[in-house]
Amino acid sequence: MLIIIGFIIVIVSVLGGFVLSHGKLAALWQPYEVLIIGGAAFGAFLVANPLKVVKAAIIGIPGLLKGARYKRNDYVDILSMVYDVLVKARKEGMIGIEKDIDNPGSSPVFSKYPKLLADHHLMEFTTDCLRLMVSGNMEPHELEQLLEIEVETHHQEAAEPAHALQVLADSLPGFGIVAAVLGIVVTMASIGGDVATIGHHVAAALVGTFLGILLGYGFVGPLAASMAHRAHEEGKAFEIIKMALVSSLRGYPPSVAVEFARKLLFSDVRPAFADLEAHLRSNR
Repeated sequence: MLIIIGFIIVIVSVLGGFVLSHGKLAALWQPYEVLIIGGAAFGAFLVANPLKVVKAAIIGIPGLLKGARYKRNDYVDILSMVYDVLVKARKEGMIGIEKDIDNPGSSPVFSKYPKLLADHHLMEFTTDCLRLMVSGNMEPHELEQLLEIEVETHHQEAAEPAHALQVLADSLPGFGIVAAVLGIVVTMASIGGDVATIGHHVAAALVGTFLGILLGYGFVGPLAASMAHRAHEEGKAFEIIKMALVSSLRGYPPSVAVEFARKLLFSDVRPAFADLEAHLRSNR
């Protein structure tokens, strides 16, 4: 919602100021300038990025309108899921959760959280970490280092679409200048003709520069920043799982391990200690 409101403010401010200064909106409609800037920018975007990044960026833009992927209740479920697994492992030994890891879909522990179970990447990360713990051949610092590498890899991959959009935003003013230069070339060819025609060509050239700067700094750049924030926030789900499992491997009881993980969450999605404790007790 904030994205839509922000874009409306940008449009109203720019066009409203233009109209109030006695400008005519029709003068800003230059389809050939839009074709030059938009086509060149999109072509360069395809050249600069692999297909998976292009797809992720295109899918990620409308995804920004849906809100955060993980909300407070989802983080409570993640912490509860990890707690349940650690409690079972503490009671039955690490071998006792081996079947749950091998087939999460039929696990009485994981099946309590259908939304998380449907998140393939998150579940794969969780079960892979637990599988390493079941093997019993890793020290806590070794597991932590390995998980840090995997989390960092996830962060880098999640940030690629935002980085690609930011590069596109930085290039748009340049493509606006390209459109303006081409407009000046057309203007030079009209010198000696009707003054109104020359003025029209000059205005079209200036609109090219205007569009490139406005699209870059008013639309694509903010989208890239919003996508980067979203990727960083969603990475917290992986970080809290890592923290809880490493803390458990260091010998802390499940309740303490989950508390360490809870501390990693941002304040707007972090459940209160009492609320989380009451939720864990109610699920026993």
